[in-house]
Amino acid sequence: MNNLDYGIIGNCRTAALISKEGSIDWFCFPDFDSPSIFAKLLDKEKGGSFHLEVADDYKITQKYNGHTNILMTKFESPEHGFILFDFMPRYRTSDLRHYMPPEIHRYIRVFKGSPTVRVVYDPRINYAREEVRHEIVGNYIKTHSVEDSEDKVYLYTSLDMQKVLKSEEVVITDHQFFVLSYNQKLVTIDLNRVMLEFERTKVYWLNFVNRSRDYVQYDDMIKRSLLVLKLLSYQESGAMLAATTTSLPETIGETRNWDYRYCWLRDASMSIDTLLFMKQKSAANRFIGFIKRILKSSRDEPIQIMYGIRGEKDLTEEILPHLSGYENSHPVRIGNAAYHQEQNDSIGYLLDVIYKYYLYFPGTLDEIEEIWEIIKNLVRAVLSSWKKPDRSIWEYRTKKQHFVFSKVMSWVAVDRASLIAELLQRDYYATEWRKEADIIKKEVHEKGWNEELQTFTQAYDNSDADSSLLLMYFYDFIDAGDDRFVKTVKYIRENLFHEGLMYRYKAEDDFGVPTSSFTICTFWLIDALYMIGEKEEARELFENMISYSNHLGLYSEDLDFDTKRQLGNFPQAYSHLAFINTAALFSEEKKLSKFIRP
Repeated sequence: MNNLDYGIIGNCRTAALISKEGSIDWFCFPDFDSPSIFAKLLDKEKGGSFHLEVADDYKITQKYNGHTNILMTKFESPEHGFILFDFMPRYRTSDLRHYMPPEIHRYIRVFKGSPTVRVVYDPRINYAREEVRHEIVGNYIKTHSVEDSEDKVYLYTSLDMQKVLKSEEVVITDHQFFVLSYNQKLVTIDLNRVMLEFERTKVYWLNFVNRSRDYVQYDDMIKRSLLVLKLLSYQESGAMLAATTTSLPETIGETRNWDYRYCWLRDASMSIDTLLFMKQKSAANRFIGFIKRILKSSRDEPIQIMYGIRGEKDLTEEILPHLSGYENSHPVRIGNAAYHQEQNDSIGYLLDVIYKYYLYFPGTLDEIEEIWEIIKNLVRAVLSSWKKPDRSIWEYRTKKQHFVFSKVMSWVAVDRASLIAELLQRDYYATEWRKEADIIKKEVHEKGWNEELQTFTQAYDNSDADSSLLLMYFYDFIDAGDDRFVKTVKYIRENLFHEGLMYRYKAEDDFGVPTSSFTICTFWLIDALYMIGEKEEARELFENMISYSNHLGLYSEDLDFDTKRQLGNFPQAYSHLAFINTAALFSEEKKLSKFIRP
């Protein structure tokens, strides 16, 4: 496999990646950040997977079941054929709670002949660090760690369990199922139950999509990206993950391999901003709740750039040396040492989202008062830090500078806080914060602008181009038609655009000069070109970017400049929120007739 040809299924508790041949190659159980039980993605020999083997004359194709997160893998030979439906149950119960058990349902629907398959069920518990043992107990297979018998999973199936464990051939003449559960099931697991879960889950996803904006062009891909963003939200806390994987390399054979199963305030705020734009209020509600809990519990502590999905503050990084890594790109890391970095931009995105939340979804008085206290604390943090050097949006590990975009986002933080104060008629704060915002803006225009090069640069003391500066207009720091912004866009394109894709930057970092394209940066260039009037070039680049998604319309973090293969963690929230924002520029929203009730 030379590309990330995977689909994702999930239920906002955890998620699994399934190859285009129908193999579960990555699955963390029972939550997004739990140890994996299938990790073939990170080690083909040791990682473990769950798949069906068929004869060589089968053609295998894959697609989603309409606008849902139910994945369909079709196996067809001249005489035989079946469809494998993979999903994780998610739906509202009668008391309006979400039912989202830690389990995968695999439903096999035969549509011709009598297919013969071998089941390869090979769970490797705790990132494949522990030996496992299988036992058939009544109507299920229990698999547990030899080291810890309480570390176990349950497999229910309509097939012969002995043949499943021995990977013996099985002839399928009717519909069949597997249910892989973290817990022993207390209800009868049979085909009827699986079909009920299937229909309920299908309806849930269709209803979710139906509440969103509809577009004339690119609607299917916009909705797929929206469904991905939803899967990256953790229901229990409201956290948004950057991605569902760890250690997928930014470049094959290099060491830029990071764990993205966490909540960065930056990525999460951008994701929530896009979900708000797509009329998904509930995700924004839960994320604001997540932020409130974090900030209340750490009132006297510095705000981190990222947290665990339950609000954990310590994300200590660890290397798993026994795993070879994706295509032998090691090390494999769990945890992420960036959690204690200083990145002065992160509060800006957060306050931008809180401002929009206040603007469109005014809450009860106690909620407003509670968030107002949080805003005052956030502004204090920005005003004490914005003059200092930081690690930037790109999380440099070994250098700190006065990064221009960090200053821009510090301005955004204070600007949005001032606007919120106006909304709440807190005139003193509105006036004082506006003065502070003006001071930041003035300094950026004086020190961030390079008169000789006629562009804003990456940092005050260098002349490097940086893709993040393409967002200056997006956050209203500068007008898109301003001569300085137009020149900056052209300078960045001239210096960072390569083979149809964008570098983040070309300056050497902790690991050398970057050799892959950061997917979101190309979308940022497209947006900026569109806004400065270069609309034809922008559309052409956008059409190219569509062709670089995988067979299901999914994007990872990075793209290889030459081959356009996907690299980095997958699927990436950053890439999918950017796709939605960019696609909306080139489409028009469908409007319901005023005579039709939605």
